[in-house]
Amino acid sequence: MSGYELAVRAVLGQQITVAAARTLAQRMVDRFGEPIDTPFTHLTRLFPEPPVLARASGDALGQLGIVKQRQAAIVAIAQAVADKRLQLHGGAQVQSTIDALKEMPGIGDWTAQYIAMRALRWPDAFPAGDVALHKALGVQGKPNPARAAQEASLAWKPWRSYAVIRAWAAMP
Repeated sequence: MSGYELAVRAVLGQQITVAAARTLAQRMVDRFGEPIDTPFTHLTRLFPEPPVLARASGDALGQLGIVKQRQAAIVAIAQAVADKRLQLHGGAQVQSTIDALKEMPGIGDWTAQYIAMRALRWPDAFPAGDVALHKALGVQGKPNPARAAQEASLAWKPWRSYAVIRAWAAMP
């Protein structure tokens, strides 16, 4: 999976279940993906290329069940990747990429950190606002769980991404 695809999927998955995010992604691929011939009956389209989603109208994305805030984020990511203003791979500069992502509509720190962890392969990414992470760290009842999670994470620097993955994997 490319960093671009991962970023779009991260936006699709904001505040919904994994199953619901998969459904939205499948609808997007069915509507905007390029057909491809494969020996696999269920693999018939590629993930939509950045220029395709960069030109997608809100109406077309909305018809798929994607809410307006996520529509804007998807189009912004696609435009930035298509224009080569945003690099989403392991060699990209981490902090400037996180900053660029957070300037886009609908992308906050959690999504930017998640993209940095997965697409940029940054070993120190930490999505401090993640509710499942709060639960795993036992800070969900604190007045500011994100700050408490951030403070707890300092012991794991510069390998916090690994701690996040382990915490998520340990969740029932």
